[in-house]
Amino acid sequence: MKHLITRTILVLSLVSLFTDLSSEMLYPIMPLFLQSIGFSTILIGVLEGFAEAIAGLSKMYFGRLSDDMGRRMPFVRLGYFFSAISKPMLAFFTFPLWIFSARTIDRLGKGLRTGARDALLSDESTPENKATVFGFHRALDTTGAVLGPLMALVYLHYRPEDYKTLFLIAFIPAILSVLFTFIIKEQRKALTAIKPATSLLEKFSYWKASPTAFRQLMIGLLFFGLINSSDVFLLLQTKQITGDDSKVLMVYIFYNLVFALFALPLGRLADKIGMKKMIVFGLVLFSVVYTGMGLTGDFRVVLLLFFLYGIYAAATEGVAKALISNLVPKTATASAIGFYAGWNSICAFVASSVTGLIWYAVSPEAAFICSAGGSLLAAIYLYSRRW
Repeated sequence: MKHLITRTILVLSLVSLFTDLSSEMLYPIMPLFLQSIGFSTILIGVLEGFAEAIAGLSKMYFGRLSDDMGRRMPFVRLGYFFSAISKPMLAFFTFPLWIFSARTIDRLGKGLRTGARDALLSDESTPENKATVFGFHRALDTTGAVLGPLMALVYLHYRPEDYKTLFLIAFIPAILSVLFTFIIKEQRKALTAIKPATSLLEKFSYWKASPTAFRQLMIGLLFFGLINSSDVFLLLQTKQITGDDSKVLMVYIFYNLVFALFALPLGRLADKIGMKKMIVFGLVLFSVVYTGMGLTGDFRVVLLLFFLYGIYAAATEGVAKALISNLVPKTATASAIGFYAGWNSICAFVASSVTGLIWYAVSPEAAFICSAGGSLLAAIYLYSRRW
């Protein structure tokens, strides 16, 4: 295992750990904060979806630009910097346009760095151990997602509803992550496997230049993306079931702990049994979780479902990117991952907006059951592919 984890992989994983510590310190309390300043459920869904759509467009554009330029680290550093400065912005004002701007800057930072960072991880691995490497990265990344909410839980225990100070505290690990990126040194490479984009429109699409297997994978994953709304709705449902902010934070910490513990072993298992099988398994688990969240009113069941949700995330998030990088030429990795991550974020905009509407107009139960059915369809489609 030791020889698989290079210096670059380790540093990138630590950068992600500190960034997620910062972001996830805020993520589970974000819907509670937004509700406290007057945001409706529909507006929360639109905000989250809009932020993800911005991230999506920038992932596609900057992923292709990274391949065209043959550079990775400038995108990585600037992306993490943007995400860092968005944190204290939320402490200053609470009017909607300012909140939208802060979330947009944060998501733009994610879009800047995603394709280039994942291409670096891919370059540091081989087709035989790629899911293991991506699993290691996700494990450290998600460790930050465990520590962040835990710190928020402790802080809010002593300072209930003091959300603004928490936004300032979150800036500290975020800026540390930016400093860590300067440890990585990059050799500029000439990437010529795909024709450089000659127009603005071409920078947003890798579809025409992509292999058939990649396109088939995208159909399944992006269909799933259309029903995979923000985790905010899982947290809101938990709040409705428990009526307790501390329990909302507790289940989110628990979910991320499970994710962190299982990301590496499931990545290694995916390298052995096949990445497609692992993704299909994860989508089936997603369906079980969302069906359960739509039917239960028992907090003990909610805990079990968040355990399964952590397994789902560990089985799909890093593995999907590892599989993509194996299906495309090495020199098109950032374009391919940027294309997937970008369109997936746009699908998240649709999914979050529609889920918020169904939640408001019909019921939370109906929203969860619709997502569960869509996930099963995506699993069946991917399982039927022959690659």
